Amino acid sequence: MRRRRYPPIGDHGLIGDLRTAALVSSEGVLDWFCAPRFDSPSLFASLLDHDGGGHFAIAAEARDPVTRQLYLADTAVLVTRFMTAEGVGEVVDFMPLGEAEAPPGRQRIIRILRVTRGTVRFAIDCRPSFDYGRAGHRLAVEADTARFEAPEISAFLQVSGPVRIWRDGKGVRGEAELGQGGLAAAVLTVCHDPAAGPPEPLTEPELRRAFRSTYDHWHRWLSRSRYRGRWQQMVNRSAITLKLMTYAPTGAPVAAVTMGLPERIGGERNWDYRYTWVRDASLSVKALLDLGLEDEAEAFRRWLGARVHRGGTVTGEPLQIMYRVDGDPGLEEEVLAHLEGYRGSAPVRLGNAAAGQLQLDIYGEAVFALSHAADLAQLAGYDGWRNLSDLLDWLSHSWDRPDEGIWETRGGRRDFTYSRLMCWSAFDRGIRLAAELARPADVAGWTAARDAVFHQIMERGYSERRGAFVQHFDGEVLDASLLLMPAVGFISPKDRRWLSTLDAIEAELVSDSLVHRYDPGESPDGLRGDEGTFSLCTFLYV
Repeated sequence: MRRRRYPPIGDHGLIGDLRTAALVSSEGVLDWFCAPRFDSPSLFASLLDHDGGGHFAIAAEARDPVTRQLYLADTAVLVTRFMTAEGVGEVVDFMPLGEAEAPPGRQRIIRILRVTRGTVRFAIDCRPSFDYGRAGHRLAVEADTARFEAPEISAFLQVSGPVRIWRDGKGVRGEAELGQGGLAAAVLTVCHDPAAGPPEPLTEPELRRAFRSTYDHWHRWLSRSRYRGRWQQMVNRSAITLKLMTYAPTGAPVAAVTMGLPERIGGERNWDYRYTWVRDASLSVKALLDLGLEDEAEAFRRWLGARVHRGGTVTGEPLQIMYRVDGDPGLEEEVLAHLEGYRGSAPVRLGNAAAGQLQLDIYGEAVFALSHAADLAQLAGYDGWRNLSDLLDWLSHSWDRPDEGIWETRGGRRDFTYSRLMCWSAFDRGIRLAAELARPADVAGWTAARDAVFHQIMERGYSERRGAFVQHFDGEVLDASLLLMPAVGFISPKDRRWLSTLDAIEAELVSDSLVHRYDPGESPDGLRGDEGTFSLCTFLYV
């Protein structure tokens, strides 16, 4: 079976079970999967090392097949279609949810092979490479089951229908030939106990029930959305994607399900994003809340409140900028030098040293998230209000410290305008909440801090020469994060300073309707090379 080296990132679909997720290319190659959590070591990582990362491929054996990939509407069930001269076949991928969810300690990826026209011959190639390719494994193949046993985890590949598998080195190959209406399956079960025995194989009726359970689960969840506006299909797909990136046991969303993918091919801006950033997660749950999906906002509020309640960081801040999905603050960074990197983009980093940075803007997002419970009575309770008021009391004495800013610069701390803006937002929202909920608070101290921040931004964060608010105080660099200024209520969208800022950003940071964060050449961030446009900034601009 031939595999394309490093297919475009956009040529992938996403499946998941709300604990972890997998990427499947448009050619049927599962090239990224970590278990049991998003931030766990990988089983398949050919996305970062074509030859040694591990993959699970199912594809039609034909000359130059035409492929298409799509989701079943309003679900996370992925279909990869192969059109050949002999027929049309499909691989239907999903991780079961609802009644069919795998039992505790196990996770499943179900890959159903089916033919809708003619005859299709499928080839199977499953070869995991555990722990980012660092851990060896034992392999045993018996009849319809292959067992891959690594030091801390094991995986079973079980096939059903007219499928034959055999050992091929440290992996397994197989084949299946199906006629119209034919059905087969390849089920990968991951066991968190390496000594666990093989699961019972799923019968065809059980496979159909697993499919229906998962299909219905996504439709039930999405039915809670109150959105009925334009582009509903795209909005629904975005909501499902955000949900897939949320760790259900704690309610913590990850910034991405992947690690090590480059800003530019061959560049060094390759970070591990499989963690929960306070800022990013707050924006994600706000998007879901805007759709009426309140349970997700409440779950994240509880998770975030627990982080504040447990005493903050070793350096004295109430919050770290990011955590693991279970709230663990340990994110030590290391380089996986044995991995080639996506299209040769090295280094591949595991963990994230930015966790130790000071980024004061997160307190604005944190106050927003804490104050947007489904029921404000939760916040008005003693513990909830204490978490928020303690956070703001600390911030009232710390808001004017230089920090690394929203973009996590590794070029040294500065007085970033966006950080001050979100401190202003935190105080402003806290003052309003104290009055609305009639709770005790140092309103005078918060008000003094809010007003001081306002004057500082207007006096030092605005450049008369550039006619724009700038990235950091007394500087000249534009920054697209400041597109949020009117949204948080800091300035009127009709204010001349804001309008001239928007004009400047349009002139210098917008490229073909897409928006750059800032110009790394004008604002050195401690890293070599440049970068592409940034989707979040593009949405802020729109």
